[in-house]
Amino acid sequence: MPHSHLIKPFIGEHYPMIDYGKGVYLYDQSGQEYLDACSGAVTANLGHGMEEIIQSIVDQGSKVAFVYRSQFSNQPAEDLAAFLHEKTGYHWSFFVNSGSEAVETAIKIALQHWQEKGKPAKRRILSRWLSYHGITFGALSASGHPVRRERFDSVIGDWPAIEPPYCLSCPFGKSYPSCDLACAEQLEVMISRIGAENIAAFISEPIIGAAGGAISPPDDYYSRIKEICERNDVLFISDEVMSGCGRTGTFLALEQWGVKADIVAVGKGLSAGYAPIAAALISDRVMEPIVNGTRIIMSGHTYSGNPLSSAAALAVLKLIDSEKIIEGIESKSIYLRNLLVKLMNEFSFVREVRGKGLLLGIEFTPSGIESGGAFTSSVVAAGVESGILLYPAASGIDGRKGSAIIIAPPLNSSKRELEEVYKRLRSTFQMIEMRSKEG
Repeated sequence: MPHSHLIKPFIGEHYPMIDYGKGVYLYDQSGQEYLDACSGAVTANLGHGMEEIIQSIVDQGSKVAFVYRSQFSNQPAEDLAAFLHEKTGYHWSFFVNSGSEAVETAIKIALQHWQEKGKPAKRRILSRWLSYHGITFGALSASGHPVRRERFDSVIGDWPAIEPPYCLSCPFGKSYPSCDLACAEQLEVMISRIGAENIAAFISEPIIGAAGGAISPPDDYYSRIKEICERNDVLFISDEVMSGCGRTGTFLALEQWGVKADIVAVGKGLSAGYAPIAAALISDRVMEPIVNGTRIIMSGHTYSGNPLSSAAALAVLKLIDSEKIIEGIESKSIYLRNLLVKLMNEFSFVREVRGKGLLLGIEFTPSGIESGGAFTSSVVAAGVESGILLYPAASGIDGRKGSAIIIAPPLNSSKRELEEVYKRLRSTFQMIEMRSKEG
């Protein structure tokens, strides 16, 4: 095999060479079929090879593929911002290239908001443990993902301050609802200790993704979080990079709890993987002092507001809208979840099935010699052998010893395809069980 000059996640490891994708399936150059049960990185929300979206990219590319945001605007970016306003109520959109950049931009805007209001001391950002907000330094500073933090601990910020709403393994040793939402109340305690006059914002994922395997909070958790932030004059940033754009059955996951953040980061499903794009959505409240002040957001990237990516995202969102895909998520979620619960009843190492919409997680109780990340890796590898792609996630209250995966098929998956997810996942678990007994 010739030497590869491409740096891959694990250097020296063999990765199948993908040839093409169609719907929920990917095919490598040898003809092997893979059921994309995690939409890549919870990104390919409409599957692969959607002609309408591809055509929108071709059409825009024939006009102009790039303009620089400090010199021109462009119609696809303007139309995408207007569409997002219509769907979310946020009047302002700042387009970037990735979820990490969207989180960085959200944080920068939060800091600038207070600077323009004459309160520069409000510069601390609080976040949760068992969280992941991105791999750039600012986003990683906010992340409570021990494994991804450790290599850079000496240069990133120490922002995680409160425990996650992790009812299965409550860090306080309590049970809901008698706990009185101790995990949310801890935010109030931390604000009091640090001083609200020093805190710019609190950031969280509505549903914990890569750091927790689709951990979903109790129903009244976010209303309490929002109330604490408002009472202390702290901005609330919602990281919806994974959970937004219809993934949970509402356009933004926070809608599930009737709560609205001050700033929202979206990405991944925004373009369903057809082009790199993400966004920070900003409320009028946050933008007002900037609009009335310097009128410049001190952020931006060469490809921000790229017309090609904006056209792709707009085509994706319009297709989701016209096909009423979000309206069908709840029934698909119930159907898939019931299938996954059957696995929990069949396999002793399946501890919990959780999540919302088509962002579902399975936490394991590893058996045999493997535990934590090693067990997760074994499940993912066995999945590849069974022709199903699974997304690995950390779990466990320390973020290291637990094991979980995310199941997040494309939103337009049929019930027959969801049944195939179950069948191939069952084969994967049978393989794990057999190897555990042999080992």
